[in-house]
Amino acid sequence: MADSSRRFATLALWAAHPEGSGEKDVALPIHHSVNFAYEDVDEWLDVALGKRPGHIYSRNTNPTVRPLELTMRALDDAEECISFSTGMAAISNTLFTLLVPGDRVVAIKDTYGGTNKIFLEFMPRNNVEVALCDTLDFEEIEAEIRKGCKVLYLETPTNPTLKVVDIERLARVAHEHRGIVIVDNTFATPVNQRPLELGADLVVYSATKYLNGHSDAMGGILSGAKDLVDQVFHYREINGAALHANSAYMILRGLKTLELRIQRHNESAQRIAEFLHDHEGVEAVYYPGLPDHPNHDIARRQMDGFGGMLSFALPGDFDQVKKLLPRLHYSHNAASLGSVATLVGPPRVTSHVELSMEERRAMGIPESLIRYSVGIENVEDLLADLDSGLSGL
Repeated sequence: MADSSRRFATLALWAAHPEGSGEKDVALPIHHSVNFAYEDVDEWLDVALGKRPGHIYSRNTNPTVRPLELTMRALDDAEECISFSTGMAAISNTLFTLLVPGDRVVAIKDTYGGTNKIFLEFMPRNNVEVALCDTLDFEEIEAEIRKGCKVLYLETPTNPTLKVVDIERLARVAHEHRGIVIVDNTFATPVNQRPLELGADLVVYSATKYLNGHSDAMGGILSGAKDLVDQVFHYREINGAALHANSAYMILRGLKTLELRIQRHNESAQRIAEFLHDHEGVEAVYYPGLPDHPNHDIARRQMDGFGGMLSFALPGDFDQVKKLLPRLHYSHNAASLGSVATLVGPPRVTSHVELSMEERRAMGIPESLIRYSVGIENVEDLLADLDSGLSGL
């Protein structure tokens, strides 16, 4: 568990450097070695059996990857943490570890497109019963939990319509029925939201996004109860979705500035959301920091900041999206999110490209929706850019 006497920014810099370790690198090195040699066979055996610390093979553990896991363990105030090659590897490995034929999973309809595909396509193949609920109908979710729930899977804020789910309320009901609660915390990060404190058992991240923050490394993170994380670790070491040492180094470096970046993302996104909310060329804005957001009160209660992600819908159809995006100069038309540079794109070609138009419509995603990942640029430049682009439509 994290030392609560040390604040977030301090933990991000020091959690991977345990006290009393003697000489240590200020900047941790990248260990590219696949395997690690031992002259003493008994020592080698003890490491292999987990009786003493050490590394044997980088598909299992690695001396660059482990400091990243220790840092995220501290930031999430978790018992244990492991990493993965991608965010979807973290999600899929966790779900396929915990759910076996005959089990039942309760989830919300508003999840990342790849996650939604697991529930719609892959889980049924494994004879796992899936109950997908209206994201904001908490009574429906609770009713489905009472019918049987091995796993309750939540994502909040949701991608891409920024709905906010009451973690504490739903986790309480899930635990009453022996359910394991998993929360995708990618949009919020541990700076803005800490699901384990709200009752979740496990929290997953696409570390590719805000944790790394620079669009140059992919990865996934799972934190939470040690007995559950250990189960997923065993699946991952056989499944092979290990994080590469170079990516671990890049994500760990990104974590050092995470709090500073998130503060800027929060402030700028709030300004931009308010601007778009009042712009005559915008039909709707999705951002939990707006007072008229349907889950604003929940967000204020369980989040320390509203995040750098927002979405907005234009009047009309997808043709309006195709007209606006080329007119924006301070944003990349690209997939992903959470970078220092602003990234923009419609779910139709980014987060929910795997889904059909009908499936997106069922999730309440308009074809004219634009997902806007606010970077750390000067917010006045971003506002002028948006105003110029929208005024030209």
